[in-house]
Parts: sequence; structure tokens; C-alpha cells
Amino acid sequence: MKKWVLVKLVIVVALLWPAGLASAQQTQVSGPVYIVQSGDSLWDIAQRFHVSLADLQQANGITNPNQLSAGAQLVIPGLEGIQGVLVTTEVPFGESLRSLSRRYQVPEAALEKLNHLSSPSEIFAGYTLVLPETDKPDLAGGRAVLSPGESLLELAVQKNANPWNIAATNNLSGTVSAMPGDALFVPGDAAEGPGALPGEITAVQIDPLPLLQGKAFTLKLATNVNLSLSGKLGAYPLHFFPDGSHGYVALQGIHALAEPGLYPLQLQGSLPGGTPFTYSQLVPVYQVDYPYDTPLTVDPSTIDPAVTQPEDQQWAALTATATPERMWQGVFRIPSPLDQKYCLETNDCWSSRFGNRRSYNGSPYKYFHSGLDIVGTTGTEIYAPAAGIVVFAGPLTVRGNATVIDHGWGVYTAYLHQSEFKVKVGDRVQAGQLIGLVGGTGRVEGPHLHWEVIVGGVQVDPLDWLKRAFP
Repeated sequence: MKKWVLVKLVIVVALLWPAGLASAQQTQVSGPVYIVQSGDSLWDIAQRFHVSLADLQQANGITNPNQLSAGAQLVIPGLEGIQGVLVTTEVPFGESLRSLSRRYQVPEAALEKLNHLSSPSEIFAGYTLVLPETDKPDLAGGRAVLSPGESLLELAVQKNANPWNIAATNNLSGTVSAMPGDALFVPGDAAEGPGALPGEITAVQIDPLPLLQGKAFTLKLATNVNLSLSGKLGAYPLHFFPDGSHGYVALQGIHALAEPGLYPLQLQGSLPGGTPFTYSQLVPVYQVDYPYDTPLTVDPSTIDPAVTQPEDQQWAALTATATPERMWQGVFRIPSPLDQKYCLETNDCWSSRFGNRRSYNGSPYKYFHSGLDIVGTTGTEIYAPAAGIVVFAGPLTVRGNATVIDHGWGVYTAYLHQSEFKVKVGDRVQAGQLIGLVGGTGRVEGPHLHWEVIVGGVQVDPLDWLKRAFP
């Protein structure tokens, strides 16, 4: 009898066990999975895949987010209907949702769903893009831009390619659906580069990315042809110059008070055959935590808008031109008799640094320090940090006795509050040449050298130019 009861019990358990499994499995969330990597946190993964931490925990039955091991598989919620292992990649400048869809051979609709996109414009430079692993090879072939009035058949003949292959590779419904200006992948071509730009542009680099308040950045385009090229970042025009090594470069400063966020960076130009192209992508500007200076007391006339605004307009006009000749080379020298290595190692040579937020005569902290204050006494020598041409040397109300040097390519330096000038407008100076003497003229509390570096009409941190070579 005991045996029979035991057998019945085993049969009952066996019958109930699969049902229990099925019930548990039915409550599981289905969807694509991510394989946890060493160093990942649940918060990082949630941010990467644009889902909430709570939803990620619930989908995977996680009660303790700190217990996460490398190699574990996490279901990513909100992506039902999409299967496979998910990976992430950082979107470089020069790619669009369309070009990424073609490059990775993933439909645009799937990319929009995977990344919770409401608009293709959300794919900014530096965006963390979610992709499903596929067995299709990534496209890294050549690209060609369809000219206005040109057919896909004509383009195919030029490239010695099959027009139907081009249409299929680029997810076109037919050979007549290609649009002028679209950068198309051409099968069989070996060139690589940014997928949304013409094949003649083989690489694009923005340094740094993200852009930073009060910092200069360089934009480099690699190409082996002559291009007509221009651009714009927000309201600032970009000036491109041949870099001497099969490419073009533009330098631009980001204002120290620029609102953090996304800004459109636009390129436009024409290829050697006259085919025009345009491209725009959002790039991020990040905040820099500049410190706050002790409130300053100055002559009220030097903060009167009736005085400051005309002077600011004059100052902006002096540095508006981007001279085609690049006159500087390498790292800038400190414009002072002080030892550059010692100053950079100790930071003992500056009385106030660039970007510091400022209050004058009890005002709100709506001002910022537009240069680097280098210690010195009246009569201390001021030297040119690099070669250039003097475009201004004269007295101003706020800036005192000031000198401005044009170094080319939209890069200028300025020297404020001087007691004496040692150069005049039109002089060509060399690095290390004496250009003036320290003083206490203009809006100051005592003698010192206020040194500015201006790039694309915007003051940027001079310390960066003492530490590294631009571009």
C-alpha cells in the first residue's frame, strides 16, 4: 500500500511539474537579449537601451540590481517582435538613420523601434545606437551622390555597377526611387568612410566630441580631391582650409556661456564634377563646471552697456576674418617671462583662469572671464606666443591698452591692460618676440596680463593652447 501511495505521488508531481514550468514561462517577457559585459551596471544598461531601470528589473525578475554577473543574459523590454542579441555602437559624425540602416543592413523601422526614436534627427553624433546582431555583413563600400537630373542607371554606368544591385543594397523600391543628393552605397567599391557623405570624403573627425563650453574644436575631413566646402555650427560659420595632407580642417570655439544641448552642424559643398552635397547632424555641447570668482568692484563706467556694447562690437569685428594663411606651428608659448613648464605643473602663475563666472559691483553672476590672467607687475615683458600679424594696438575703455594678433585660420590672440606697446598694426611678429609691457589700464583691480585666445570669433581657454598643438 505504501508503495502504491508513493507511486501515485510521483505521478501527480510529474504531471504537475510541466504545467508549473509552462505557467512560469508564460509570465516571462519576450524580446531581444543583451549579454552583460564586465563592468556593466544595471543602471548603465538601462541608459544604453533607453529603458527604465524598473522595467529592466521587472522583465528579468531582478530584486537586487547590484547582483549582476558578466555573461548573464538580460531581456530588454519594450522591443517585442525583435529577437536576437543586442549590441551598441557610438554613432560618429557623418552618419544618418538611413545610412546606418544601409551600413548594418537593418530596416529603418527596426532601428527606430530598437532606439525608441520619434524622429531620424535624434541620431546625433555620439548617440549610443542599439543594433541587433545579424549574419549580414556590414557595408563598408564606396559611396556616390546622385546629381540633380541624373538617373540611377547613369550612375551605375559610371561606376560599372548593376543598378538593381545598387537599389537593393540601399533598400530602394526600384531604380527610379533614388533621390538627388542621396549618398548611395555602391557594391564592389572598396572605399570606406562616413555613410551619409559622398565617397570622396573618406573620413571625418571632430575633436573633442562632445563639444565643451569654452573649448576650441577641430573638424577634419579626409579626401583625395579638391572640394568646395563650407559649414556652420549653430550661428557660427565654419571656415575650411586645406591641411596639406589630402584633407580640410576647420577650427571653431564654443562660447563659455553656451547652453548645453544639441546643435546642428551643417556641411555643404560641391564635388570636382560640380555635384552639390549638403549634410546636417546634431552634435552635443556639454557643460564645463567653471568656478565662481569673488565678487569684483570696478569703475561703474566699465560695465555700462553704453560703453561695453560698442567696444564688444569693435572687438568682434577685429577677429571676424579667417585669414587663409596659417602662421603658427605647434604648441603656443606662454606670453610671459615665466617658465611654461613650471606654470603648467603648479598653476601658480594665474590669478584668475578662463571661464570663471564673475560678478561686478554686486551684479548677478552673468559675466564670465574671457581670458587667462597671468601674474606680473607693471613693466613685465609680454611676448608673442606664436607667429602672426598685428591687427590692433590701441587704447580701449574696458580692455585698456590692448594688442590683437592674427595667426590665421580664424585664430587670434589678445593682450589687455598693457602699460606700453612694442608693436604696431601691420607688424609681422614671430614666436617669442616682445610685443608689449604689463600694466593696469582698463577694467582691472591691479596690474596683470589678461591673455585671450579667440577661435572663430569666440574666446576659448588659453591653457589648452599651451598644452597641445592645434589643429
